[in-house]
Amino acid sequence: MSDVDGVLAKTVDDYYQILQGGAHEFDPVRLGALLAPDLVFEGPIAGHRIGADPFVQGVAGFVGTTRGLVMCQLVVGAGQAAALYDAELPGGPLRFAEFFELREGLITTIRLVFDPDKYIKLGGR
Repeated sequence: MSDVDGVLAKTVDDYYQILQGGAHEFDPVRLGALLAPDLVFEGPIAGHRIGADPFVQGVAGFVGTTRGLVMCQLVVGAGQAAALYDAELPGGPLRFAEFFELREGLITTIRLVFDPDKYIKLGGR
């Protein structure tokens, strides 16, 4: 693994540590430090959004609902990362896929894929 890929892997690892910490350990400042200010986010509920601050606010709701994450697969390299994980929601688990673009140690793009109807049915917010 190159030094650049190592930095990217640490950034993504730190991102998931924050998400897995639960609402009582959620640190919006630490999360924001991993994100480019002009972060581009795309997801099935929020749609297409630009900006790290709105994303951090949205993640706070997710973390407040989630009871844990189980990473199924994480691949990092060449300025990109992809993750497949199960989030334990109040009504049961839900599978998520997340795709990242990274530049200079910051996450610049996140594309999140999941079943939004099932997310809401299982108590996600």
